[in-house]
Formats: sequence, structure tokens, C-alpha cells
Amino acid sequence: MKKARETARHRSKELGVASAGLAAAQSRLDELASGVERQVEAYNGELVRLRQAEQAYGQARERQAAADVEAERARQAVALLAAESYSGMTPMDPVIGMLIDEGGVDGFLHRASLLSQLGDERARILRRMSDAQEVAAILGEQAQNAYDAQQAASERARQAKLAAEAAVARQRRETHTLRVERRQLQRRVNAARSHAELLARRRALALSAAGAAGSAGGNLAANWALTQLGKPYVWAAAGPDTYDCSGLVMRAWEQVGVHLDHWTGTQWTSGPHVPLDQLRRGDLLFFGRITDDPGTIHHVGIYVGQGQMVHAPQTGDVVRVAPIWRGDLVGATRPQ
Repeated sequence: MKKARETARHRSKELGVASAGLAAAQSRLDELASGVERQVEAYNGELVRLRQAEQAYGQARERQAAADVEAERARQAVALLAAESYSGMTPMDPVIGMLIDEGGVDGFLHRASLLSQLGDERARILRRMSDAQEVAAILGEQAQNAYDAQQAASERARQAKLAAEAAVARQRRETHTLRVERRQLQRRVNAARSHAELLARRRALALSAAGAAGSAGGNLAANWALTQLGKPYVWAAAGPDTYDCSGLVMRAWEQVGVHLDHWTGTQWTSGPHVPLDQLRRGDLLFFGRITDDPGTIHHVGIYVGQGQMVHAPQTGDVVRVAPIWRGDLVGATRPQ
């Protein structure tokens, strides 16, 4: 009896020591993974903003080009008017003066004075040229601003990519050693547990991921994501052979015609937020912190039922099913 009590105390002590070490190793692995996820999703966010800036610049260039065409047409009409009435004109004729006017406040006053000297039709032609030139100048400035914004977005994306690469490199350096340590500690924890405890733990981990009814779209998205199990995690990837977390989510919901950006920041606002006790298959689960900065949400998975999600976890891992209950779980969204 005494020997049994000593054995139980020893097992309890060993379990406590091994469990503490296992928790510390897992915490460091989670910290590394979260750090990489933040950097990767920051990069994904900058790519989204870059595409928006490129689109805005393209639209600004189109507006500028149309305004330039209109200004040139107006100028040609004035040139034709000048040619038709050239006979007998002096170099300071009002029409010629309008053609060589370079703008500015003085130019505006000059144009106003000239227009008062002209007949209605001639004034209308000259006013059209003046207005068209002013519009073209405004749109030219807007196009330049859009170009500057595009260049700034491109530089932010470049810097974000460098930061993500550095974070991934740090993770790779530390992860192998930590995983070996974690496996050793897990064996010590398992050895210290009773046979009954091990059976209970295995039963809990073996819960089916097929429960929880969902909408037709959510079920389809969840089922498709499950077909991607085993494919490697690669940061900033969106299939078909490799994924990061938001890339997997984007492609899954794409199967049902729902467009999502490749970024947790906008996926978080892709539909109504859902209470965690009302989850349905296909709902998106987000991890990180909730602030005004969407970059603090750094990971996303797809709910597949019974407290489980399918997700692309981190560098060196593959698309897999895992429990949703993590310390950094912040909420869920149902895409629309």
C-alpha cells in the first residue's frame, strides 16, 4: 500500500513537471506561429491595398486621358476659329491671345477680359476650351496623386514581404528543436497518466468533425476545404497545391460563388458575426485580438462541426482538422 502511494506521488510529480515543460514548449511554438501569421496576414493585407491602389490609378488615368482628348478637341475648334478669322488680325487678337494664354490668376482675368470682347458663339467655343483645359489639369493632378499612392502601396507591400520572410526564417530556426522537445515531453506526460486517462483523452480527440448542420453554401465550403487535407502550408499561397490560412478560406467560399479577399482583415467583415454557441458548418473562426487594426486578427479557420475546424496552420505543417478552442479565439463570421 505504501509503495503504491509512493508510486502515485512520483507519477503525479512527474506529470506536473512534464506537463509544465510541455505547456512552455507549446506556448513558444504558438508564439512563433502567431508572430508569423501576423506578418503573413499583414503582407496579404498590403497586397489587397496595392490592388485597390492600382485599380484607382488605372481609373484616374482613364479619366485623365478622356479629359485630354476633350481638351484637344476644344483647342482644335479654337484653332479652326482662329484660322477662319485670321485675315487682318494682329498678333494680339483675342482668339490668338486665348490660344497662347498659360493660365494662372492673371491668365483667368485675361481670358475674362477677352471673352467680353467676343460674340456669343466665339465666346462659347473659347469657354469650352478653357473649361476643358481646367478639367484636364484637375484630373491630371488626381492621376498623379493616384500614382503616388500606388507607389507607396507597392513599397509597403515590399516591406511587409521582407518582414514575413524574416518571421518565417525565425520560426524555422526554432521550430524543429521545439517540436523534438515537445514530443519528448509528451511521451513523459503520457507515461505519467493512467491507462484510463489515456483512453479518455483519445476518445475526446477522436470526436467526429461531421456534426453541426449548416447552410447549403456553408456545407459545400466546409466539405471542399476538407478535400484539401494534407496539402502543405505556404505563406501567401492560395492553392491549388499549397495554402495559407486566408488563402484556404478564400478558395473554399469561392466554390459557392462568394468572393473574399485573401486577407483575414476583410474576411473578418465578410458577413454577420456569429455567437460561438450558434456556429454552423462553413462559418469562419478568427484568432488574434479585436482592435481597430484588422492586422491584429492573424489566423482563420473553417468550422466543420463538433468543435472542430479545418485550417492551414503554419510553415512546416499541412491543412488539417483541429479543435477551435484556442486562447486567441476572438469570434466567428458567416460569409455572404
